[in-house]
Amino acid sequence: MNPSLQPGGEWSVPAQVVAAARPPLTAVQKLLLPLGVFLFDWLFWRERGGLNMLVFNVFIVGAQLVQLPRHAAARRSGYFWLMVVGSLLSGGMMAVYGSAVAALACSVSVLLLLGYVNQPSLKLLLYAGLTGLGSAAEAWLRVLRGVRPPQTAGAGVRRSWFYGRLLLVPLGILGAFHGLFAVANPVYARLSSRVLDVLEEWLLRLLPDISLGHLLFLGLGFVVAAAVVVAVPVYFFADQESGFGEFVRRQRDRVASLAVRRPDFRLKTTKALDLRKEYLVAVAVFGLVNALLLVVNAIDVRWLWFGFEPGPGFDLAQFVHEGTYVLIFSILLAMGIVLWFFRRNLNFYAPGLRVLRWGATVWVLQNAVLAVSVGLRNYYYILNSGVAYKRIGVCFFLLLVFFGLATVLGKIWQQRSAYSLVRLNSLALYAVLLLLAAGNWEVWMTEYNLQPRFRSVDIGFLLDMPDRTLPTLLAHRAVLDRTTHLTVNAEYGTSAVIDASEAQRRLDLAVAAARARYTEYDHWQGFTWADYQAAQQLGHHE
Repeated sequence: MNPSLQPGGEWSVPAQVVAAARPPLTAVQKLLLPLGVFLFDWLFWRERGGLNMLVFNVFIVGAQLVQLPRHAAARRSGYFWLMVVGSLLSGGMMAVYGSAVAALACSVSVLLLLGYVNQPSLKLLLYAGLTGLGSAAEAWLRVLRGVRPPQTAGAGVRRSWFYGRLLLVPLGILGAFHGLFAVANPVYARLSSRVLDVLEEWLLRLLPDISLGHLLFLGLGFVVAAAVVVAVPVYFFADQESGFGEFVRRQRDRVASLAVRRPDFRLKTTKALDLRKEYLVAVAVFGLVNALLLVVNAIDVRWLWFGFEPGPGFDLAQFVHEGTYVLIFSILLAMGIVLWFFRRNLNFYAPGLRVLRWGATVWVLQNAVLAVSVGLRNYYYILNSGVAYKRIGVCFFLLLVFFGLATVLGKIWQQRSAYSLVRLNSLALYAVLLLLAAGNWEVWMTEYNLQPRFRSVDIGFLLDMPDRTLPTLLAHRAVLDRTTHLTVNAEYGTSAVIDASEAQRRLDLAVAAARARYTEYDHWQGFTWADYQAAQQLGHHE
């Protein structure tokens, strides 16, 4: 059915065409959508993250597999199955440890899963995530647009239904600005809090079992369930990625010749840098920085690699913090420069390609040596001061650096494109995220930092960790009496020194508070296996 021209000069699109553009919900979607809202409310309302994340991830994966046809393109995508495994694995780690990095891995895995269901041809994780976000932002609106009043309803009901849906967008914008103003203006925050309290009291009288916060949470559950169940096609990022290739292609375009696709016969007043000049610049850069980096690496190898012992008064923290960050930045800058020179036709410059490749390869290998020096700095700091989150982060970041340097070598010798490097390194980043989610890092840090050889222990840092570390603290509490320097966090980011008796008192208070929380918390949704073990062990220490 074709559009028709109306007397006013406007084109009218038939309702059948609009309905075809927005297909109604299927029977499966009509079943899964309320089930998703119910599960979201039942699993997460006033609950912390734990076993509920695994259950909801299983629902998300099951919803995708149920809706996908048997011969769907997503079922033939390795990325789709990778995200299925990642979603279930990260959900399992939430059920075991309930750590913040496991929660992040859950969210990222689910978002990427939705992106690959939407556009199975995608390969870049970033584009898949943005596609999933775009679909989620439109899914709940698509569901609301498809809801219609009963056919037997009168004109007044239909009119009220229309204007009620029309007000949803302004109310959403109003809520967003309300949140911003409440954060920026404390007076407004107090006044709006009073108004919301009055509204909640009125709502409690009307609906005794549902509060205003619960209603808003149900609205959030509807948005999440719609994003999971309803896929709104987002083609923009798939179209963008379709123009990328795994390898660099020789560009013969936009020159004064009819032999190319897009000839350019315009008069050029400035002469572009030809390949030979660019080659000479690249050779000069690689030669100079290789010589400079050779000196730096020689110093580090002689000073750090063999027999390094920090002398009295040596500030190891400043040495590690300043040196590590600067060296990491220099490695990333080196990778960027290599990518710049090997971005286009310099990959095909036959007269000097061998020299250029070997110069870049030596520079990459020297950056790998520099990364080893960064790792040794971090190792000496851990050896002398203990483990912290940032020091673990540096270790995994260096793993990514080594992988990135290997992919840069692939670009140099295999003429891989920047798109290929981004794709491979994003997969490595996702693998590291899952690896971090699978670790019980807080307990391992506590065990390591309470070794008797450490003269200083940041007991405040250890007590701020999750409750699952308290059995380890109790098992090593005798170490606190023998430690000469115990510190806790003070005001303005400084630290204060306490004695062993104060540290023991704070530990007893933390254990008592944890026992009370475990006793009061009788819901399974937010519980984890680590919490169960900690509750059992703390009960035995009574």
